[in-house]
Amino acid sequence: MTRELSLPLSRRQALLAGAAASLAMATPALAARRENLNVPKGASLMAEEFVTTKDGVEIFFKDWGPREAQAIMFHHGWPLSADDWDNQMLYFLSKGYRVVAHDRRGHGRSAQVSGGADMDHYAADASAVVEHLDLRNAIHIGHSTGGGEVARYVARYGQPQGRVAKAILVSSVPPLMLKTPGNPGGTPIEVFNGYREALAANRAQFYIDVPTGPFYGFNRPGAKISQGIINNWWRQGMMGSAKAHYEGIKAFSETDQTDDLKAMRIPTLVTQGTDDQVVPYKDASLLQHELIKGSVLKLYDGYPHGMLTVHADVINPDLLAFIRE
Repeated sequence: MTRELSLPLSRRQALLAGAAASLAMATPALAARRENLNVPKGASLMAEEFVTTKDGVEIFFKDWGPREAQAIMFHHGWPLSADDWDNQMLYFLSKGYRVVAHDRRGHGRSAQVSGGADMDHYAADASAVVEHLDLRNAIHIGHSTGGGEVARYVARYGQPQGRVAKAILVSSVPPLMLKTPGNPGGTPIEVFNGYREALAANRAQFYIDVPTGPFYGFNRPGAKISQGIINNWWRQGMMGSAKAHYEGIKAFSETDQTDDLKAMRIPTLVTQGTDDQVVPYKDASLLQHELIKGSVLKLYDGYPHGMLTVHADVINPDLLAFIRE
């Protein structure tokens, strides 16, 4: 399929109209920034905008908090959106940080283009947001597929440009999820083919089954199940493009990021739960720690893949402690 898939015109117009309305009612500080005027030090921003990449893709992002504060940029997992970071963004905003998160291409409110569902484009799109906002000395935090995005961004853009201070990989996919002769501890291709089959057959049901089951560990005996969390996962997933999500399975499972991890030379926290049923920790965080020189490893006994959501009260302060070190 070569023809570009775009958002339906009516939905696209609604998104842009909503963004325009928000900007029209924005604070003086935001209006000043939009006009490239000087913004007083410490002025607060609350923006939701789009940036256009070099290949013409509109990427949605949120930018909240004091402009002069150190920025933390969040990279979401598959098939979610920047909204998956609501808890962390509010938490770190309350601690005085500037917080930024974007929707990956084909996800959330970003453009549903036909191509680019790969780590190279994911990292380049993240860099487009960083450069647009001119973020420097930033902390980059990635969950799951977003952790792979962070690793490639740091290696190819953040470090060479001198824009990144620290990185945090949470339940992340590198170095390689797929089982191969060189990666015998990986996940068999049949598992990922099952994801593709389920998505193509009934994406709406698949996006109920994943959060209801392994993602948050709600399938474990005694788990405290939250229907709201399940519904929010489904909502985020269904906002995105089925094609981008389908092809994204290959991106997060078959991309070898060994070299990206080896290239990282900034302080990095690697963290994961030992009951991660989506990304097995022994083939992920343990190997990341070995490959990233000087990294810090923190494992959480019995925590699931989506521990950032169901154990935010524990994880958030730990992330803050690493950032403040």
